[in-house]
Amino acid sequence: MNRRDFLEASAVLTAFAALPVYLRQASAATLNEIYQPGWRVFEITTAVELKAGGQPRVWLPVPFYRDTDYQRLVSNELRGNMVRAGIYRDEKYGAPAFYAEWDDKTVAPQVQLVSQFATRNRSVDFSRPQPTTVNKDELELYLKPTKHIPTDGIVGETSKKIVGDLTDPVEKSRAIYEWIVDNTFRDPKVRGCGIGDISFMLETGNLGGKCADINALFTGLARATGIPARDVYGVRVATSAFFKSLGKSGDISKAQHCRAEFYDARYGWVPVDPADVRKVVLEEEGKIIPIDHPKVLQARGKLFGYWEMNWVGFNTACDVQLDPSPGEALNFFMYPYAQTAEGKPDSLDPQGFRYQMTSREITT
Repeated sequence: MNRRDFLEASAVLTAFAALPVYLRQASAATLNEIYQPGWRVFEITTAVELKAGGQPRVWLPVPFYRDTDYQRLVSNELRGNMVRAGIYRDEKYGAPAFYAEWDDKTVAPQVQLVSQFATRNRSVDFSRPQPTTVNKDELELYLKPTKHIPTDGIVGETSKKIVGDLTDPVEKSRAIYEWIVDNTFRDPKVRGCGIGDISFMLETGNLGGKCADINALFTGLARATGIPARDVYGVRVATSAFFKSLGKSGDISKAQHCRAEFYDARYGWVPVDPADVRKVVLEEEGKIIPIDHPKVLQARGKLFGYWEMNWVGFNTACDVQLDPSPGEALNFFMYPYAQTAEGKPDSLDPQGFRYQMTSREITT
């Protein structure tokens, strides 16, 4: 993170505040716009307790700070006994991150961050192009390789085999999507969302994983054929209207989910989610169901060009270097992260880490 690209902060906070500190609150006009047909408003509460001593620190992902046609931030409300806190934005990807720190005299370091945001389902009609213009630098960024998403070697070779002589970006992306659905599988033994090391997947022939593996494979193969693509990291916040396996509400501490999208000038950023098709195969009926099962066919057709927004996006950042630096770069920033006198708590173990994320829908 770049502290110079500072969004909002409360420089000094003492005691567990009786009144909340609002890091961002929408105007009445914005709220009137948000509470419109098709939009839903949700609230995520992330509560963290850390062990005392050694000046503990915590970083939390927060919803996009840029409004889109499918997601808008309403507010961030903060309570805690930290001595410093704020929301900073990554200089490269614009990814927002909440940061808090305590001094070594704090007996029970704790923080609660409440984020409210609005979402509406996102869909692309490929029969009705709507040309869009995106900053050239943004497109170039999402063509570049990263540590775990290279575009040369076996990734480039595989991409060429998949797309063949196709030239249309949508057709090439669909070919990659269909190949991934046919050839990958969701591996329940993988911890969290996976790590997204796509070269290892292709070199070993082990195409099993979770969303950060399978959707990263889509992103890498698309970039290798010249199509800007990116992973979008977030968390599920509500049940699904279509698939019981593709939703979560209440305790969402383990509901993190990575999605993907590619760019076409005729449609803008196009949402896809081949990883969730494989999740339907594994989990929808409580057992593995065949690829030609009606539910799988429904998911397969729906999730190319569509996102059900019972989910909130945090960022699109890879190889993330938090600020102040904890000494290591993260593959992605989708889970709470902390440092204490005893080291780094396991972000994939909410109980051991001592954090909980909960969601609820706000109705008017």
